[in-house]
Amino acid sequence: MANTKSAKKAARQAIRRTEINKARRSSMRTSVRKVEEAIAAGDQAAALAAMKAAEPLLRRAAQKGVTHKNTAARKVSRLVRRIRTLAQ
Repeated sequence: MANTKSAKKAARQAIRRTEINKARRSSMRTSVRKVEEAIAAGDQAAALAAMKAAEPLLRRAAQKGVTHKNTAARKVSRLVRRIRTLAQ
């Protein structure tokens, strides 16, 4: 248990930050899943619309430190590449 006043405050901040990160990670994963479902259904228009919503969430998660920036870039790249293959 935290003893000093500053340690107690840091513990409170960590709890709050954990909740924010959890919500951000969850919404990011949900948006990626929607893109993947549209790709699986073969619907390019729906996949593009879902990707348009998912990309900012992925990039914001990386910017806020929820995920690594290269992880977010890799996910965006792979999803966009899979959407492009639907057109062919």
